[in-house]
This record gives sequence, structure tokens and C-alpha cells, in this order.
Amino acid sequence: MTSRRGFLVSLFAASAVPSLSWADAGSPAFLAAAKETDGSFALYGLRADGSDAFVVPMAARGHAGAGHPTLPQAVAFARRPGDFALVLDCVTGATLATLVPPLGQYFNGHGTFSSDGSVLYTVENNAKTSAGIIGTWDSKSWKRTGQFATFGLGPHDLLRLPGSDDLVVANGGLKTDLATDDETRNIATMQPSLTYLSPNGDMLDMMVLGAALRRNSIRHLAVRPDGLVAFAMQWQGDTAATAPLVGLHRFGDAPMLVQAGAEEHALLKGYAGSIAFNPRGDRVAISSPKGGRLHVFDANATDAAASFQAALTRADICGLATRGNEMIATDGLGGVLGVTATGLSALSRANRAWDNHIVALPI
Repeated sequence: MTSRRGFLVSLFAASAVPSLSWADAGSPAFLAAAKETDGSFALYGLRADGSDAFVVPMAARGHAGAGHPTLPQAVAFARRPGDFALVLDCVTGATLATLVPPLGQYFNGHGTFSSDGSVLYTVENNAKTSAGIIGTWDSKSWKRTGQFATFGLGPHDLLRLPGSDDLVVANGGLKTDLATDDETRNIATMQPSLTYLSPNGDMLDMMVLGAALRRNSIRHLAVRPDGLVAFAMQWQGDTAATAPLVGLHRFGDAPMLVQAGAEEHALLKGYAGSIAFNPRGDRVAISSPKGGRLHVFDANATDAAASFQAALTRADICGLATRGNEMIATDGLGGVLGVTATGLSALSRANRAWDNHIVALPI
């Protein structure tokens, strides 16, 4: 039996052990997956100046990641359709757990933590029907605790709304043939949507694009501190079409869709890869690796036609997140770039190919 004195000593010792923080992992500001020159894959932590804070090898190609709100732990998601997600100790580089979706489901490359970090939410598909699923995982044991529906097909991105544990999900609307990775099985009937969900899976709101934009697959999200949601789309049809690729939506309202002029918009080739607000929230940008362009918009514009601000040029640019007073971007040529409304500045460059996303850490 443990004595009272022994119990107090052990309690004091436990309380005296300092908790590790993101500073112990080199104070990274972002996570980004990359392909190395030898064909291997890794997850990098990047500082705000674009320098490497840490690197953790991965067995296969990564897509996006999620950083724990307080602990120096990250979850790296395999590229869709993914059969694993790695929970990484970003101080030691150790893999703490490997998450595997239930039989008949697969990960879709994105996820997020609850505000206190106790729950990880993962975006998943039913392999046969493409019905969207959010999986829930306990972040101490890394055991799966449940799942609930996204109320749409082919969900891709997922974010937590500021000041709550409610979620917003980008349902791409596409049914995928896993044998061929063909996402064109239901073009005539696809119905992309944003769904707002409680932490228990109750639907709070849904925004569905109209019939004319049925082929505009909603893929990626950004959320402003006041709850304004920006979403990036990928057009599933003739790339000469003029469908907008950026939307702004507030819970309960109709969306506002924005785009550049016809000639400039056409250069995006119907594809937006990432989306982000600047830290002040007065601008929102999308990247297009297919077009080698980054478009910047006024996030507070009340007139959609007057919202476009600038087009910036960079080959294979895709990753996009907030940085300091502006934004940060990555490209497939190893570049890490600072983004302003008027230009791009080189922060760093390495011999690696950055994948589609750079994810801001909650620090």
C-alpha cells in the first residue's frame, strides 16, 4: 500500500515534470508534407521564416496535417484515398500511433482537433458509396470512439469554427471509383455542399450550390475568427467554363461567389488548390497549381464583381496559410514564399517537392 507521504512525493514529482510544448519542437508555425529527391516522403515543421524546424519521415505520400492545440504532436494524413494517419511526436520524431479507418472506409487527407485537443476528427469516405463520414478519436489512447455523417458525398476538408467545437465540412459531391481513382461517376447528379455540424454530428446548417454550379466540387476551407467561411472549388467539366472557384459563406446566409475577370479567371483551368485568409481577415486568396496563379480577393467586399484584387504568378503554387501579417505559400519546386496583396517574396527553398497544403499550427 502506498503511504500518504509516498503519494504526496510522487504527486509532487509528477507536477514538477514540465510539459513539452511546440517550443521544444523548434517553435514551428506550420506543417507541410513533401516528397524528397530520393522519392521518399516526410512531414516538415516550418518556422514563420520558412526554415525547417523538424522533419519526420513518412512511409507514403502525405497530404495535409493537424497540430494538437497545446502538445507538440501532429497527425499527418495520407493522400486520399488513405488507409493510414500517423500521430507524430514532433520533438523526438517518434510515431506515437498509426490510425487506420474502419473496414470499408478511407481517409480523405484532412482532419482537425477539438478546441481542448481531446478529440481528433478525421474526414472519411464509405468506399462503396462515397458517403461522407467524420471519425472521432480519443487523443490520449488514440482509440476510435465513434463516427457520424457529413450529409454529403466525397467530403474533403474539415475545420472547427472559432469559439466552439462545431465543425464545417466541405462535401465535394463526387462519387469515386477506388479501382481507378475516377471521380466522375456522378457528374450529372453531384451536389456539393457545406455542412455545419455539432461535435456530436447534428446538422446545424447546410449550404448547397445551385443547379448551375452542380459541377463545382467544394474542396478546401478557411475560417475567419468571426466565423466567415471561405471555400475553394474545383470545376468538374470543361475548363473553359467561367464558374467561380471561390465562395464566402456565413452560417445561415446565402453564399457570395467571387472571381477575377474572364481572361484572368480562365488561367486557373477550373482548379483551386488551397485557400486562406490573411491574419487581418480582410483578404482571402486561392492558389492554382494547374494555372501557376494565386488570386487575392477583398474578403469584406459586398459587391462580388469588385472583390478581385490581384493575380500573382508562380509555377506549381498550391500550399497556402496565414503568416505574420500576411500569408505563406509553398510550391512543388521546394519554394516557401511570403504573400502580400501585391507580390511574392522568397523565404526559403529546398530540394524537395511540397505537397498541396501547408497547415498553420495553433500556437
